[in-house]
Amino acid sequence: MAIFIVRGPDACDALLQASVPLPRQVMNALVHRALDVGISVAHRSCHSEQELLDALCAADHNPDDVILLAPAACVHSQRLQRLLPRLRNAYVEVHEDASDAPQSCLPEHLGHRLGIAQGYCAQSYVLAMELALEHLCCSDVGDRVHVGT
Repeated sequence: MAIFIVRGPDACDALLQASVPLPRQVMNALVHRALDVGISVAHRSCHSEQELLDALCAADHNPDDVILLAPAACVHSQRLQRLLPRLRNAYVEVHEDASDAPQSCLPEHLGHRLGIAQGYCAQSYVLAMELALEHLCCSDVGDRVHVGT
């Protein structure tokens, strides 16, 4: 089993701008949490919509894996919305927004979405990781991480 963190570009224009890297402390916490329960983590920050779609297809080789999907600027992409129902993997939609400025979400019922982690800035990934581990029945192993509500 594996968890794939796939992040879309911050802008869908000619500049092809990848997302700002996650803070080192957050990324370390994600990796350590997954490793504590024996699950590997792969991370990909995409520079374009096509790269995002390719990364999702590449991660779809084992239906037991989970994707933490941050669509970013591709949230309204028709190509992404057509691809998600064809994927075998479950995914958690992640948005790096603050609770007072929520970002748009993907439409409901696109593929096997486990939930949406939104409103906690970069800490949304920590919440998304817990949702993924719960789906994989690994959430009670190792140290629990709590995101305040």
